[in-house]
Amino acid sequence: MIDARPATGADLAVIAALYRELAAEMDALRPLWSEAEGLAAPLEDSLRVALSGPPWWGYVGTLDAVPLAFLLARDEPLLPPHADTLVAAIRFVFTLAEARQVGLGEAMITAFMRDAATRGIGLFDAHVSPGHREAKNFFESNGFTARSITMHRGNR
Repeated sequence: MIDARPATGADLAVIAALYRELAAEMDALRPLWSEAEGLAAPLEDSLRVALSGPPWWGYVGTLDAVPLAFLLARDEPLLPPHADTLVAAIRFVFTLAEARQVGLGEAMITAFMRDAATRGIGLFDAHVSPGHREAKNFFESNGFTARSITMHRGNR
């Protein structure tokens, strides 16, 4: 059975392990992803903050009660002149490769968006790295569309 539930501090170790899998996958796709877009080190400290509640949201996706996926999102203000409006921005969503295509991601997004609506949030963003076609397709299949592309240049 597929399920999604809010994450708690008790999920820290499993989310840390899943996050490390995400980081390895993303670093292979985009070198330095962990440094540029990942959580700050030490990882467990960053996850403790993310699992402590607003402005963060955390979810675990399970298959037959085994956690195989996670989602972390954060409430962020829109840019002026709408800075008083919050958007819930999905920062990380990950499912182990062998558990993809069974509905864990969809279950987490559905639970997350339902819970955000109870707090009056109806705007959602998802951060997708350029070239990550699988993630882009996943979000588009869940009703997301691109509204901006952020370009970046470093001088290292």
